[in-house]
Amino acid sequence: MDILWKSKYWQRSAGRDHVIPMHHPNAFRFLRDMVNASVLIVSDFGRYTKELASLRKDVVAPYVHVVDSFLNDDESDPFEARPTLLFFRGRTVRKDEGKIRGKLAKLLKGKDGVRFENSLATGDGIKISTDGMRSSKFCLHPAGDTPSSCRLFDAIVSHCIPVIISSRIELPFEDEIDYSEFSLFFSVEEALEPDYLLNQLRQMPKEKWVEMWSKLKNVSSHYEFQYPPRKDDAVNLIWRQVRHKIPAVNLAIHRSRRLKVPDWW
Repeated sequence: MDILWKSKYWQRSAGRDHVIPMHHPNAFRFLRDMVNASVLIVSDFGRYTKELASLRKDVVAPYVHVVDSFLNDDESDPFEARPTLLFFRGRTVRKDEGKIRGKLAKLLKGKDGVRFENSLATGDGIKISTDGMRSSKFCLHPAGDTPSSCRLFDAIVSHCIPVIISSRIELPFEDEIDYSEFSLFFSVEEALEPDYLLNQLRQMPKEKWVEMWSKLKNVSSHYEFQYPPRKDDAVNLIWRQVRHKIPAVNLAIHRSRRLKVPDWW
């Protein structure tokens, strides 16, 4: 930080025109207040206060998906090709909002059409998750230690319709992508009401599911991190999001150059 603060590039704007990838939930854990004027690339705002990070200046980026992308998902009847109704595989002991995972396990394990499994991210576990997501109509995404996790993006590249249960989740590229077209959202209260969640999934008409599945296939390329970047992939969209922040960055820089008192907002 001492080296950074002495940099002529930092001093010209007090860091406001810098972009800092801070994507891991624990990244810069004890230094965040020293760089909070910069544009931060974050996975979500689960471990940030409103004084440190916000949608006004920061960019939410997707996690890198762990499972392989489903590139040949071309079944003539994708609905019937996915016999499992709802799939979840992951750790069930989590912090904060993630405590809902344990409660969901008690409600959903053993239910007809449901695969709910506790596991770690090992090589064999990832292979099982890949097969499970590709053979399921819906993939459950409860909060983890933070509101989001890589599981959501695993579901997207597996073309398994995400069922999102997370009250404070922020989603990547949401000014360009309408997640309601290919995802389902439930409140914590709805998800913990016995049988409510499963009944909603079972009642979805096949035609509606196929429509959402088709839109999911169309957006999945936006969640690929590639080098060199390709048009509309995750890298390309992240920089596009940064570009959208430039007017606010310029406003902050110009105000700071004429203020004679500490900023008041």
